[in-house]
Amino acid sequence: MIDKLLDGNRRFVETEFQAHLDYYRAVAQAQRPAVLWIGCSDSRVCEHVITSSKPGTLFVHRNIANLVSFNDVNIAAIVEYALAHLKIEDVVVCGHYGCGGIRALEEGVREAYIADWLLIASDAKDRVDRIAQERGLSQEAKLDLLSEENVRLQIDHLRRFAVVRNMHARGFVPRIHGLMYALKTGRLEVLVDGSKR
Repeated sequence: MIDKLLDGNRRFVETEFQAHLDYYRAVAQAQRPAVLWIGCSDSRVCEHVITSSKPGTLFVHRNIANLVSFNDVNIAAIVEYALAHLKIEDVVVCGHYGCGGIRALEEGVREAYIADWLLIASDAKDRVDRIAQERGLSQEAKLDLLSEENVRLQIDHLRRFAVVRNMHARGFVPRIHGLMYALKTGRLEVLVDGSKR
């Protein structure tokens, strides 16, 4: 597999990189991304591909089920760097339908670290369990709703981060958007419009 990756890189250099050499030289000098993208690690959801974005435009953090954890130093450092140093004004939390992490949250999982990680989304599951029972949702509809509610919950977590609250207090208000990606159609839809707060 590594040979395929290296072959792919050679094709990238020969076609894309050489064809846009000035752009890549400018990007090499400094990064100025416009968006902090918090997404799922799912290999089918590649943010640069699904948004037709060039390198240098998205500052990316991905993890299982696109979670924003209060006790995760990694995501906290990324958010702080993106907002305080890169001065990024738009943050996206992107979930997707058909998410294995969301399915594991719904069905339960035995592996300790994964189970502990998914606890971060337990408030979304509690809410969706109530809604699903009230509305008599199918399992597929319930999982779709759980994916959406998880994005909303993670946005709430993000807004509670000290770095975000401190920036709000100083007058800098990053716009936080919630998006959902549909694997079956390739389309992104706006779940939470960050320009309307």
